[in-house]
Amino acid sequence: MSCIYVVIEERDGRVSRISWEAIAAAQKLAALTGQPVNAAVLGAQTEGLAAEAAAKALSKVVRIEHPLLAAYTADGFTLALQQLIEKENPAHVVFPHTYQVRDYAPKLATRLGQTLVGDVTAISDGPLFTRQLMQGRLNGSYRHSGNGPCFVSVQAGAFRAGEVQPGAAAVTVFTPTIEPAQIRTRPSERFRGAAQTVDLGAAQMIVGVGRGIKDAANLPLVQALATALGAELGASRPICDNGWLAMERQIGSSGQTIAPKLYLALGISGAIQHLVGIKGSQCIAAVNKDPGAPIFETADYGIVGDLMEVVPALTEAVKAAQQ
Repeated sequence: MSCIYVVIEERDGRVSRISWEAIAAAQKLAALTGQPVNAAVLGAQTEGLAAEAAAKALSKVVRIEHPLLAAYTADGFTLALQQLIEKENPAHVVFPHTYQVRDYAPKLATRLGQTLVGDVTAISDGPLFTRQLMQGRLNGSYRHSGNGPCFVSVQAGAFRAGEVQPGAAAVTVFTPTIEPAQIRTRPSERFRGAAQTVDLGAAQMIVGVGRGIKDAANLPLVQALATALGAELGASRPICDNGWLAMERQIGSSGQTIAPKLYLALGISGAIQHLVGIKGSQCIAAVNKDPGAPIFETADYGIVGDLMEVVPALTEAVKAAQQ
């Protein structure tokens, strides 16, 4: 029987959250196709990552190990995965949609005569793979045809990492054939989307601020609420374009995609470019003085009011609840 492979990435020595989301997507795909789900981890020493992944409902976890995979290179990862895929002949290969995957996965798919359906947000019977077009204004559905595996990368926040089922998978080792001359690039530091260390994609609670804040001098009101909640501070694009907050805190189609347990949108109207970035949030609460603001169509909870009055009251309520 054909199978599904998920390619796992590590973050700080552990399976990254978006890799768990990719596994959740693969398990949904498996429910539609009846195919078993396998996972692959790459590196020079992968025991820890493999053991972590093997505690989930997977058929097996393959440790792709080689000294030349100690540091990421597009050449090394492409060669190693190509050999595993040619050996296993999976029906689908699922990736987390990361900067690293964007670097090598199109090359891998092309080498095997396939295309990559990137940034998938939903999987339905067919199977059909849905991705957003025109900054979220349209959805496109894609179906794989022809021979060979279907390559898919899944958007951060589109699938729930917490929905990955526990289990006990077998672990095997695969040693690819890689020669030093085949690695044409020198390994470098992992690409970062921003120069600083804010990773809104990993935050459990985020307070987002928009043009309703009116002036940069009012930002401490929002920061006080974020601090009281233990939340990260994010923003819509106009706030970052004005230089009121760093660009790395921008949320939306041209910023970060988030999937927190709680997203509190303050003074954000809800333009489609922003909504694209927050759709993975488990709960969205919004404060806006305009009752017709589009954000209320997406929010689970809403307060119609001036954030300059509502936010201090929320901050005091949070602090009182913590005493």
